[in-house]
Amino acid sequence: MRISVVVPVLDDALELAGCLAALRAQTRSPDEIVVVDNGCSDSSAAVALEAGARVVVEPVRGIPSAAAAGYDAATGEVIARLDADSRPGPEWLERIDAAFTQDPELAAISGPGEFIGLSGWRAAAARLLYMDAFFVSVGAAMAHPVLFGSNLAMRREAWERVRDGVNRTDPELHDDIDLSFQFGAADRLRVDRTLTVGISARPFEDPAAMRRRFSRAFRTIFRNWRTSPPSQRWMERVRR
Repeated sequence: MRISVVVPVLDDALELAGCLAALRAQTRSPDEIVVVDNGCSDSSAAVALEAGARVVVEPVRGIPSAAAAGYDAATGEVIARLDADSRPGPEWLERIDAAFTQDPELAAISGPGEFIGLSGWRAAAARLLYMDAFFVSVGAAMAHPVLFGSNLAMRREAWERVRDGVNRTDPELHDDIDLSFQFGAADRLRVDRTLTVGISARPFEDPAAMRRRFSRAFRTIFRNWRTSPPSQRWMERVRR
């Protein structure tokens, strides 16, 4: 099957170059790389073109609009997603290919990030309080596995089923949580804790940025909870 890799970017040329280098080192090469230029004023687009990626311009600022534009533009049967600061190991795409080949019913798969540069108790705390908390708490809120935006892949047909439900205009939403809410109990989603990618530890260096991340998570959950299938099932149990 053909695999497209989508990478949204906004003025992050140096990190993007590292991500694209990691994709070139894959044991299973991507069939297509789509870099979404979300209004860059730096050399991000040039870096992408030099690496052989296709550049798609999305003028509406925000990761929700940029990610969705990339998914729409991708042509592969499987659409994988990384952020500019993601660093996939060499077997990342090979393992994604195997997962979808071995399970024809699999709609999407995701895995955690490992913060680059953190070690010892700082790495353990980040894994427990950030990554583990994300998968456990947000997954509980939607009553099925949640997808992590820096490390996910889904079938094109799955995206086409849910694309009209995702919010593309609110930059204060977490696009991965919003996307995950669009899937239902019948969709087979999988979190593989061994399917890791390296990600930047920059959020831990900026308390304000970390607060924004948590604020966006609560905003996204609240916005979806009112109308999502998990909340409707919960309300039905309460009425009984």
